[in-house]
Amino acid sequence: MIGLRKRTLVALLAAGGGAVVAASPALTQNAPPPPVRYTVDAGTLSGMAAMGSAASGSGGGGLGAAMVMMGGGGRGPAHELTLRIGSSRPADGPPKADHFMPQAAGLGLSVPLNTPGPVGREEPAEELPNQMQTPSGRLLLYWGCGERAGPGQPVVIDFSKLARGQMPQGLFAPSLNLPDDWSIRQGNSTTYGWWNNGHDGKSLPSNASLLGQHRIAGNYAPEIKFDLKQDFMGALQTTSRDLPSGAVALSWNALAEATGYYAWVMAMPDGGGDQPRDVVWWTSSATQQFGGPMADWIAPAGVRRLIEARTVMAPTQTECTIPAEVKNGGEMMMANLYAYGPEVNFAYPPRPDNARTPWNPEWIARVRYRSHTMFMPGMEAMMGGFGGEDQAEGGQAAQPQPEQPRKPRCRGLGGIAARAAGLCE
Repeated sequence: MIGLRKRTLVALLAAGGGAVVAASPALTQNAPPPPVRYTVDAGTLSGMAAMGSAASGSGGGGLGAAMVMMGGGGRGPAHELTLRIGSSRPADGPPKADHFMPQAAGLGLSVPLNTPGPVGREEPAEELPNQMQTPSGRLLLYWGCGERAGPGQPVVIDFSKLARGQMPQGLFAPSLNLPDDWSIRQGNSTTYGWWNNGHDGKSLPSNASLLGQHRIAGNYAPEIKFDLKQDFMGALQTTSRDLPSGAVALSWNALAEATGYYAWVMAMPDGGGDQPRDVVWWTSSATQQFGGPMADWIAPAGVRRLIEARTVMAPTQTECTIPAEVKNGGEMMMANLYAYGPEVNFAYPPRPDNARTPWNPEWIARVRYRSHTMFMPGMEAMMGGFGGEDQAEGGQAAQPQPEQPRKPRCRGLGGIAARAAGLCE
């Protein structure tokens, strides 16, 4: 029954964590979609997110964003990297494409962009709840920075109702189609290839750099070349302290590259057993918004819109108070903080300055950045080096440390957040 409740919760998170799908920017230039699109998603991980736990290479939203294949894994920050290519052309023979990296990336001459088989999946799907059983327990939703929860909180979701398909209205972010974003998936490409950090045994070293010349070559796309002058973002470091009200004051270091910040917390009672238990979910959004693209990669223009909607915190904000009701929701809190970063775009031929000029690019490419940290409020000091203080001068992290020992088994409903953080299995 506990596992069933976990899958129900994961299904709820996944429902609001789909990929951001929208028209290609090329459509705004009076041009058809480009035949070839390429994306590089480059992330910096700190805190528990840098401990080396692994799941799918999705880089997508919900719990999947908290469980990514990563390099580093030592006491300093780590990096995540996901590459995707989508082409409207069939391959000339078996699909083959490679991304040739700068030497400083530490990945060798190139990494292969693998094309999944026709019956495979790019990303593993979570098992849906067994409809023959009815899960129990509740999810309590809170939002907004402040010592006390605002009016109308919490919104209560009964897992048994959720299992029957009764999804609350207005739960997730109002627009998954942010105008500056587009996606590359196997389903919207004639030929598709991808690489995720650690997918083929290659992992980014903690001092990896993306600066320099990049080249993508294959048999279903023209050669793509660009010179990248923006490196990985810095690492987030958090500090928290308990307030007399029972709330938790959270603060973090300002990142020069950040376009906005977003935090979310899961809190739950510890312990096992099959008795129904409440799970608390809180976000820093000033409005009732959960899931959606918030744990994804969001373009700066999209972040600006979300700041205006009071869903994302401004880049000048470096503190937020978690309400007392959230901490009272359980003995254990697991927190995530995202710093959305810049986006760099390339195209051939380049986009004309005059928007009225017809434009038919052979390819477009973008590089997106973010920084993500996961932590247990009040335990940053105990987690020590995973917060990023071992980061070397110049923004690069220390060399990887030996592999972590095998994790304990997750037990009870409290294992939901612990499993997401990679603390147990």
